[in-house]
Amino acid sequence: MPRYTSYPTAPNFTPAVNADIQTKWLQALPAYADLSLYLHVPFCAELCHYCGCNTHATRRQEPVEQYIEDLLTEIANVARLSGAKKVSRIHWGGGTPSIVGTGGFQRLYRALAKHFDLGRLAEHAIELDPRRMESGTAKTLAQIGINRANFGVQEFSEQVQKAIGRVQPFAVVEAAVQQVRAAGIQNIGVDLMYGLPHQTIEDVQFSATLAARLQPQRVAIFGYAHVPWFKKQQRLIDERVLPDVDERYRQALAAQKAWLDLGYVQVGIDHYVLPDDALAIAARRGSLHRNFQGYTDDACAGLIGLGASAISRFPQGYAQNHPATAAYATEVRYGRLATVRGISLSAEDQLRAEIIERLMCDFWVDLDALVEKHGLPTIFSRELARVDLLAVQGLARRSGRRIEVTATGKPFARVVASIFDRYLEEKETRHSMAI
Repeated sequence: MPRYTSYPTAPNFTPAVNADIQTKWLQALPAYADLSLYLHVPFCAELCHYCGCNTHATRRQEPVEQYIEDLLTEIANVARLSGAKKVSRIHWGGGTPSIVGTGGFQRLYRALAKHFDLGRLAEHAIELDPRRMESGTAKTLAQIGINRANFGVQEFSEQVQKAIGRVQPFAVVEAAVQQVRAAGIQNIGVDLMYGLPHQTIEDVQFSATLAARLQPQRVAIFGYAHVPWFKKQQRLIDERVLPDVDERYRQALAAQKAWLDLGYVQVGIDHYVLPDDALAIAARRGSLHRNFQGYTDDACAGLIGLGASAISRFPQGYAQNHPATAAYATEVRYGRLATVRGISLSAEDQLRAEIIERLMCDFWVDLDALVEKHGLPTIFSRELARVDLLAVQGLARRSGRRIEVTATGKPFARVVASIFDRYLEEKETRHSMAI
């Protein structure tokens, strides 16, 4: 089942969106528009067995240094074409972004500051591996304006850590968080998982107890997506010791209860945040959004993805860079955009995208209001019939054309949202479990 961090989802992207199309979309961005920038670093010192990210392992620094050069070139190439230059958000992801080193961070940030206007930068975030915090990393991150750090923890059970190829005792994670806070970065997030090999409900509860000692502002809890046909390293995981669907459901509920009992509030299907966090405020106001980084209060007009496999979002559609670093580098070094595929949004796509986003963020949607907003006389008779089938199962309810995901149905919100995904019927794609 798709996670709906975009609609249409990435498997529906095609080569019809190429560098020429993305160039037009960049040029069409109005000068007054706020931008978000995403920088992807597709390298890790070693691959975790569970990982579904676009990354590969390297022990050598030479490929990383060359990639930094290519990113510097791409930043200049994209900025030259973009009609908008004002950036309000930057996010570093991977892979392991810290592998670029303190010098790499400084060079890349100077390039961003040279080619874009960072004067109104409100959020500057990074994904961190607590095992890869070198001396001086935290200080450098603070110096370039990072104000939010998200740590990949996944699980604290030693048995589970060994099974997923990511051994990191609590003391290691705690030390990394302390380094970052000591450098002045106070906004901390933690990623946890359920549905991992050998994992039990007790493990989920134990991990919540330890993670709470880190006092994170945000916690994201993802269900492990076992897709070995797509990510070869997942073949190292013994499928026989994976929790079944019923156990996954119980683990998800145990995680939910643990964090709610700790005073956090639930945002969307998988985020738990402190009540005064920006995500909690956005959820209460109905202004929560969902993008490739998960739930966000980011309402920027455009998101520009930089780096191999990075995806950009424009009002007209999505564009993705070459996932292979060699192909990406070739295009960038010739002064071209590295676009390999994407999708243009039709008026119907835009309507369905907002319906799906509201169901994923607010757990309810008024079809009549959105149909009027988009000016499309869409009936949705078949979709409403399917909602009624879910209503029989207690997962949804509707009053006329107002649809609501029930409390029971919230863990299955993706199933409700998928009713409005017209591409699911047209294209047979294998996905992970819905919970």
